[in-house]
Amino acid sequence: MVVTDTNDIELLLNGNIETYEVVYKNYFKPLYVYAFTMLKDEMKAEEVVQTIFLKLWEKQEKIDIQTSLKAYLYRSVHNASLNVIKHEKVKQQYETYATHAMKTTKSETPAHATMYKNLESKLREALNELPEQCRTVFQLSRFEELKYREIADRLNISEKTVEGHMGKALKLLRMKLVDFIVVLILFFIHLKNNIL
Repeated sequence: MVVTDTNDIELLLNGNIETYEVVYKNYFKPLYVYAFTMLKDEMKAEEVVQTIFLKLWEKQEKIDIQTSLKAYLYRSVHNASLNVIKHEKVKQQYETYATHAMKTTKSETPAHATMYKNLESKLREALNELPEQCRTVFQLSRFEELKYREIADRLNISEKTVEGHMGKALKLLRMKLVDFIVVLILFFIHLKNNIL
């Protein structure tokens, strides 16, 4: 079965599983190759394409394809890959900032230095455990200081979704960093005082 645009797009968006399977089989590999050329990472490329197909299935009633199916899928993979690249840049900026902040903060004892390194490591681990979209929303909010509306516009999601991701991120970070909350507060107070 070959997917021809108009009728098959309608079948696909109405939940026809056979059409979905054909689209998946026909487009997964070329979309993966396209994502890989942008991301240079096999796992991330596969994750991007899987996410596009998952959204295509889960949000079929909300999707409005004005172009050809092929153009829609390639544009979706392109945009998702750009978001991954942006996320990586934000992550690198944060790591550079955190490393610089840790180096410029004066430790009074070797115990403080060890504590700060453990905190940095735990924070990085906790951030990496967040789902990608959730982590991106958190980093845009906390590190780039964007408002929920700005994040929603940038990621093409609703403000309620942004709120949900932030709640989820904060809850997970609280759970993962419960032993370091007091240290984290003291660290940021100390850092703020050193900067001012």
